[in-house]
Amino acid sequence: MRARKVLVATLAVLVAATTTAGAATIDNRHGTAGRFDRPHHGFAPASTTLRDGSPREVNLDAQPIRDAEQFLKSWTQPDASGHPHFSGAVGLLAHDGVVVDRYAVGGALRYADAKGTELPPDQQVPMRNDTIFDMASISKLFTSIAALQLIEQGKVDVNAPVVRYLPEFGVNGKQDVTVLQLLTHTSGFDADPSPSLWAGYPDIPSRRKAVLDSPLKNAPGSTYLYSDINMLTLGFLIEKLSGKPLDQVVHDRITAPLGMVDTGYNPPAAKLSRVAATEFETTPPRGLVRGQVHDENAWSLGGVAGHAGVFSTASDLATLCQAILNGGSYRGHRILRPDTVTKMLTNYNQRFPGDEHGLGFELDQPWYMGALASPISAGHTGFTGTTLVIDPESRSFALLLTNRVHPTRTWGSINTARQVWATSLARAMAVRPVEGRDAWYAGLGNNGVATLSTQPLPAGAPLRVSFAAFVDTEGPSDPLQLESSTDGVNWQPVPLQARGRGAPDDETPALSGHGHRSWWRVSAEVPAAAATSLRWRYSTDPNYSGRGVSLDSVKVTQRGHVVLDGERNPSELASSGWKLSAR
Repeated sequence: MRARKVLVATLAVLVAATTTAGAATIDNRHGTAGRFDRPHHGFAPASTTLRDGSPREVNLDAQPIRDAEQFLKSWTQPDASGHPHFSGAVGLLAHDGVVVDRYAVGGALRYADAKGTELPPDQQVPMRNDTIFDMASISKLFTSIAALQLIEQGKVDVNAPVVRYLPEFGVNGKQDVTVLQLLTHTSGFDADPSPSLWAGYPDIPSRRKAVLDSPLKNAPGSTYLYSDINMLTLGFLIEKLSGKPLDQVVHDRITAPLGMVDTGYNPPAAKLSRVAATEFETTPPRGLVRGQVHDENAWSLGGVAGHAGVFSTASDLATLCQAILNGGSYRGHRILRPDTVTKMLTNYNQRFPGDEHGLGFELDQPWYMGALASPISAGHTGFTGTTLVIDPESRSFALLLTNRVHPTRTWGSINTARQVWATSLARAMAVRPVEGRDAWYAGLGNNGVATLSTQPLPAGAPLRVSFAAFVDTEGPSDPLQLESSTDGVNWQPVPLQARGRGAPDDETPALSGHGHRSWWRVSAEVPAAAATSLRWRYSTDPNYSGRGVSLDSVKVTQRGHVVLDGERNPSELASSGWKLSAR
């Protein structure tokens, strides 16, 4: 409960900063462009509109972005498996109102069959920056925004039972399921309708009824379980209360006001040449799916459903992301109030650590948000290979759209690419040293180790160690430790006391965590009966990694005398995996 209150209070600052004088917000924005260690505490000015520019224009280092482009390119090439990770991709990165990178690589249409036989070159269609993708579950964000608009209008109470609006929903013990539980995937539904809608029912009316009749797997509110049934139900609720089909609601209230001209359901035939192909399907026997929704249940409902069906481009999604960063408005068109956006970015799943969720948006998910993850970083992924990440603290967003199911869904996960793309933007931003012109920085990927070591220090009195640390890691499995050794072989952890925003309250054997984006002041005491060496050891596990760790102002004293000053004499520290960096 305490964490929830702190987060709500933090988010409340977003609204306050946005609704006070615009000049103050703009001044703050001007001074923090390109800084990862200067998080924003307010929405961007509602007048902020996107423009294309270079990374340098917003004080970003272009190299991490270029490296990420090469990574995406490599994943469109066959590897040891004999096939690439995905046919093609379109990536877009934006910071502080500037689109700093648009990158298209690979093929929108590449394969002739499900085995991965490549089409002749003249029949392939390359990816373009305006390629239209099947968004898959990113569609859920549009459904959620449409529901939040009804809440703003007073037509829906988020805490009310769904049966208040859909009486036919109240069968099979679902009378207590609330709208909030649909939005946060805590309703108790299983993941998908069973049997599948396309296979188990003869027509759209019977399929809609099957959704509303779906039984619960768990008691409402007892469990987090991501479920398409939640958003299918929410889509039906929106249609009933608005009196219009879901696709018309999304068009009239979201995409048209925002000028998202290539976003909608069932793209017209005139745009087919720009649509990325998805899967060759034999069950059901659809052949090459291109221009129709890939999700079979959404397809069986005519291509319009609460959980899937939206098609869009990177440019259109960029507009939506900036509208969220602006507090719900873009180019004078407001789709949500700032206080609603604040609620949307509030974690309602405190009971389920690791499954943080706002109203429709997922929060703080390093597995695809990479180093942009924080308690209020919001986003979603799609089964077809799509990714959207919004980071309000740096006023940034990362979009990675792939057709990873072309020609088949069996070619594996693209989560590493998702992380790499988002993390490149975080690493392009600067973490400035607290003292002097540079600091030690280690930006490890997965399964890495970096050490920064001293020579043996004098024996006798205890060694008092102080340093500054900027820590952005996945969590406890990617720790920064201070270790001591009297023989250079056997190392023991040294307890640390850290101070600063987000630092551990108590003494700890290691430092880790992300989202605080603050330098910590760290101190320790090391017994030194014999000559003792110290080393700072940062290690990562096989899964995810953050922006990395920076160390600065390293100093060791004994009896009040300085025995090591890493700021004045950095050569006294032996580095493996660390580098001196001004950023």
